[in-house]
Amino acid sequence: MALYTCPQCNMSANTTCGACDVALVDAVLVKADGTEVKISECPNGHGKIKSPMCCGSDMTCSI
Repeated sequence: MALYTCPQCNMSANTTCGACDVALVDAVLVKADGTEVKISECPNGHGKIKSPMCCGSDMTCSI
């Protein structure tokens, strides 16, 4: 299971795909204007979400 941790307060959250129960992985989505957004996505192609946030920052994952 993917464990996302806040670099500021150490709060953590587990994230898995609701369709296949596989751990989500970190990725970056490049928008049409060239800006990047950190996302978490299912490695089996079931979709992606904005990475979890805490303390105003994206949480990080070691997977």
